[in-house]
This record gives sequence, structure tokens and C-alpha cells, in this order.
Amino acid sequence: MDTVFKALADPTRRELLDELFREDGQSASALGARFEMTRFGIAKHLKLLEDAGLVVTRRRGREKLHFLNPVPIRLIHDRWVSKFAEPWAAALSDLKSRLESPMEKIFEIYIKTTPERLWEAITNSEIRSKYQFGNTLTSDWTPGSRFEMRNPKADAPLGEGENIEVDPPRRLVQTMTALWGEDVKAEGTSRITWEIEPVGDSCHLTVTHDQLREGANDQLYGGWPMILSGLKTWLETGETLTTPGSLMYA
Repeated sequence: MDTVFKALADPTRRELLDELFREDGQSASALGARFEMTRFGIAKHLKLLEDAGLVVTRRRGREKLHFLNPVPIRLIHDRWVSKFAEPWAAALSDLKSRLESPMEKIFEIYIKTTPERLWEAITNSEIRSKYQFGNTLTSDWTPGSRFEMRNPKADAPLGEGENIEVDPPRRLVQTMTALWGEDVKAEGTSRITWEIEPVGDSCHLTVTHDQLREGANDQLYGGWPMILSGLKTWLETGETLTTPGSLMYA
């Protein structure tokens, strides 16, 4: 977490995060046009933000685009702030709103585990319930198969979709339709991509939630930092993480 604090300590890097909040998915040249700084200087700041996990990048053609990643902020919250949740609730809600924007959301996290264990945690219904708010996902996990998300305390399915691409233990691509309320049901179908990359004794997990309409309901993607924090905690310690989402059906 030292790299996160170091990255956030610089006002220019905080301004870069503000710019990405205003418009996610910008190139270095587009960001640099808003600062009185050399292109090299902007690139250096972006690299530090990327190393800290606060920014993730994707290539589109010849351009390298930069996106916010709120997961490291969530991990700081879970480590030190959660027991003071009530006094900080308003501030954390505002932080969440500032760090998330619609259309395409990219989240990444490093977990000390193997690709096989991580894949099992993603596709095993019982394990999934331990970090995704008590929800289970049932499927035979083959390309073209369907999945259904349920909670034992809910009368109807909370979501459903199709497994488009299944490549264990590396990549899983799914469509998803949320069903837990009429407001999210009206948003239609979006897409979720899980990508696992082994790094030493750990795994680099990237979750991309895209094909969201502009201004989409943030219930569709706002829970990912809590889910991924819970996944990391369970795989590394065997313990479940208490988050606002995990209390939803308590």
C-alpha cells in the first residue's frame, strides 16, 4: 500500500485522477493537453499511478488509454476504516462516486494464489457466495452455457447470463442481465470479462465490465471493489470480509 500513498501524495497525480474521473479512458496526449508539463512528465506520473494500481491501461489501435481503478482505495478502506463505517459512510460514498464512471469499468487486483485456485473461486458456486454478498452462481461453465445468480434469502433469481468464452484458468467472458430490481433490469445486458495472469507466486486479476450504456445505473458495477476485496481476503486468509454489500441479505 506504500505505492498507493506515494502516488496519491502528489497533487499533479491527484489532478490526473480527477481528469480520468471527468472522462475515463483518455490517452496520455489528451491528458497532457490539460497540464503545463512535458509529455515525458505526464508519462512519468501516469506510470507511477499505473504501478500503484490506481490506473489501468488498454490499447485501442495505436492509442494507449488510461482508466481509473478504485480497488486499491477500497483495500485501504477495508484495512483501516471499516470499523468506523458509520462516521465515514458519507465520505466513502462520495469517494466511490468520484472514482467510478459508466460505459466501461476496469478493475484489477493482485492476489497471492495460483491461477487454478483463483479460477475455482470464480466458478465454484459455494466459494463464490463467500465473497459476493452470499450470492451463488450455477452453471456447467462451458462456452454457450447459461448461468443463474441466486441468493438463499431472495425469492427470485438476481441475475442471469451466458458464458461466451471459457478458457480455464485464464479467461472467462460472460454476458449479464441484472434482475434484482426493475431499475437495473431495464438496463439490459452488459458484459463481464475475467482475465487471470500469473505473476510469481501471485495472480494479476483484471475484471472488465463493459457494454454499459452511458449513464448506466451504478448498481451494475459499483459492487466490484467490494467483491474483489472479498475474493482476495478469502483466498489469502480463508476469512470472509464484511462489506456493505455482504450485509444486504443479512
